[in-house]
Amino acid sequence: MKILVSGSTGLVGTALVSALTGAGHEVVRLVRSQSRNSSKELVGWDPAANYIDAAGLENLDAVIHLAGEPIAAGRWDAARKARIRESRVRGTRLLCDALAHVAHPPATLICASAIGFYGNRGDEVLTETSSSGNDFLADVCREWEAACQPAQAKGIRVANLRFGVILSAAGGALAKMLTPFKMGVGGVLGSGRQYMSCISLDDCVGAILHVLTHNDLSGPINVVGPEAVTNALFTKTLGQVLGRPTVFPMPAFAARLAFGEMADALLLSSTRVQPQKLTASGFQFRHPTLESALRGVLSR
Repeated sequence: MKILVSGSTGLVGTALVSALTGAGHEVVRLVRSQSRNSSKELVGWDPAANYIDAAGLENLDAVIHLAGEPIAAGRWDAARKARIRESRVRGTRLLCDALAHVAHPPATLICASAIGFYGNRGDEVLTETSSSGNDFLADVCREWEAACQPAQAKGIRVANLRFGVILSAAGGALAKMLTPFKMGVGGVLGSGRQYMSCISLDDCVGAILHVLTHNDLSGPINVVGPEAVTNALFTKTLGQVLGRPTVFPMPAFAARLAFGEMADALLLSSTRVQPQKLTASGFQFRHPTLESALRGVLSR
């Protein structure tokens, strides 16, 4: 297949492009540029300028849209929150509007979303049919997914992948945790009772490829492992895998002092999510438990 990928240099995008090319697919990258001279391998776009090279979107088999401003790269002020929202909503709308107007549109659009859609839900078990939350990230995810409507109206199969915490030593949340945990100063965040829904990078990429080749999968799809765990259990398991103690907790007030609003949204929020659609469609996880996921990503 000929597949356009945005966000191709990110954590997931890098691994995904490698997997796609390894499987014999032709990958075209959607890259930030105002140049109107796209190549066979690159298509330019600039969401801030409302520009995309529509000619480069012709005759694609699929589009995998992963681009977006990093959420956990710094404290959230008004400007940063605006960039987080705009990079997802405006960029997705620009892409989907363009896909809806090409002469030969792709059959499939796989668009990133996040389990932040559900908000802070305690120990409630959440599936793709669960309602959304009412905080900043939930609002962003709702608008993000809604921005795909022009592509859906065109008849393109749209799958909104609600990613959980993606485990990799190369980047993301786990990479940030490794230094303090390896030093023996890791510990429980807040009460430790909040649920975390994680997935290994290998399984994340595998899930994308699974959705790509299963035409019956569409709409919201939770991309998480089958075992949601509390932060306390995550902390204990990571410590065991690393062979380090985990006796230095970070109280909720300290997390809020250090990270502001982001602490409540990303560190203290509880999302107990199940991958109902993936499981029902026969997806086989390489790392079905947290321990196997951590050992898998940390053994490299």
